[in-house]
This record gives sequence, C-alpha cells and structure tokens, in this order.
Amino acid sequence: MVFISRCQIELHDSLYYATREIGRLYETEPIIHNYALCYALGLVDSKIYSTTVAEEHSYRYFCPEQVPKYEEHLTPLNQQQIYVTPARSLNHSSILNTWKYANNNYHVEMEKTQKNIPSFGRAKEIAPESLFEFFVISQKELKVPKWIRLGKWMSKAEVTVEKLPKHKISEGIFTCTHPLNPLDVMFTNQVISYDVVNMPPVSLIQNVQMRGQYYQFDGIQNLKIPVQIQYRFRS
Repeated sequence: MVFISRCQIELHDSLYYATREIGRLYETEPIIHNYALCYALGLVDSKIYSTTVAEEHSYRYFCPEQVPKYEEHLTPLNQQQIYVTPARSLNHSSILNTWKYANNNYHVEMEKTQKNIPSFGRAKEIAPESLFEFFVISQKELKVPKWIRLGKWMSKAEVTVEKLPKHKISEGIFTCTHPLNPLDVMFTNQVISYDVVNMPPVSLIQNVQMRGQYYQFDGIQNLKIPVQIQYRFRS
C-alpha cells in the first residue's frame, strides 16, 4: 500500500543557503532540494526508518570529512521505498542582509596594509513565516517530525502533515507543476518539456510535461505526481 502525504513547512527563522552567487551577492532560491529535506527530516542513517548506512559512511554522530555522500546516504531510502519531493514556495518574501568581516591576525608581526577596505557581502534570505510544500511517498505510514532545521544557519521550521485523499494510477502525458529532481524521473518516464531551476548539487525542474504513470487524487484536479520515482545519482 502506498501512503502519500502533503507536508507544509513554515519558517520561524530566515532561511539561507547559497543557491546562486552573483559577485558579492549570495542568493537563496525559494525552493528546497529534496536531498536537503531528507537530512532535515531525519530520514538519513536512521534506525527508526531502517535506513542505517555502513559505519564508514555514518551520518548520525560524526562526519570525519565534509564530502557529500548522497548515494551512500539515500540509497537505503530507496530500499525502504521512501521518497521525498523537493519543496516549492506557496508564499514567501525575501530579506537582504549585508555582512562584513575583517582579517584579524594575532601574535604575528603587523604589516602595513595597502588599502583599508573591509570585506563585505550581501545575503538574500527567505523571510520567516514563508510557506513551502512537499510530498512524502512511502510504503509504510511515516511519522514526520514537527520541528526541523534547515539551511546554513540551521533555521527553525515547523512541519504540518496532511493525508491526501484516495488516489488512483493513470498513464499518459501529464504535467507536474511541482518541482522534481530530473535524475529521479528521467529513467522511468519520458520527459518532454520543463523549466530548469539552477541549484546545487542537482538542478531541479518544474512545470514538467512528461509521459508515464502518475498518481491522481480525488477532488484535487491539478495535482499529478509520477509513480516511478526514486533517488538516482548518475545521468
């Protein structure tokens, strides 16, 4: 049996991660990658969800190196048939912060600088009270945490979960307006057209027209989610 839940995230702090760097401006795109959500929801390397990984890839206690291990960490979610979509903005606003820093060298011989110009930058962040939406698909009913942390500042966010009405599986050409990870759908569906959202580590796509099987929900006309969808890491 497939369980599909619609989840909303309400930010209680400003959300920052560098989606795009334009000179000294570091911009946060109003979209949350599904890789980031898997970590924030505690689905990675979890005894609760039966997604533990080998000790050399352990994520729960100590990370000896700052090297992403998405394949090692997310493959167990495939094995447990758990999938989280990226999150799109339902309602958001942005704030712009300017930061400055100086290079303070202590206990060294002071050298005369050529110019007294502080280093600075600007961060465009998503403001508190912004709302995002994503979906969780699983073979077992999952208990999603009510509070999570997101982004570079580990911003506090509240998660609410809504069980979707009864669904059926249809097949043909359809449009998924919700953002998708292209690697996760391109091998099991024929992707016809889409808009690209540039962001690391894998750019997302939205307004996707595709051919394949999809979930339809009673009373929700415009919501269509691909059936054959799982984490993949090589194009």
